[in-house]
Amino acid sequence: MTQSHTTRDHETIRHWAEARNGHPAKVDTGGEGGILRIDFNDPEPGLTAISWEEFFEIFDANDLEFLYQDKTADGGTSRFNKFVSRG
Repeated sequence: MTQSHTTRDHETIRHWAEARNGHPAKVDTGGEGGILRIDFNDPEPGLTAISWEEFFEIFDANDLEFLYQDKTADGGTSRFNKFVSRG
């Protein structure tokens, strides 16, 4: 069974992403902010790379938590993550 965790800690999120060759990105929504994503390896179509600073500004402004897993069911490194509303 895999175990999920949640955090709001910026360093934990950044470390988790970078350990998996991930970088901050967003889906542009046409206004301020955007829908946050962690992009892995080659840039995914439809995503815009952003700085960690911009990423965390959007993250904090939207009062989000980062839901993630460290390991897959078979013990491999997991990339599962999503952003959820706090509360």
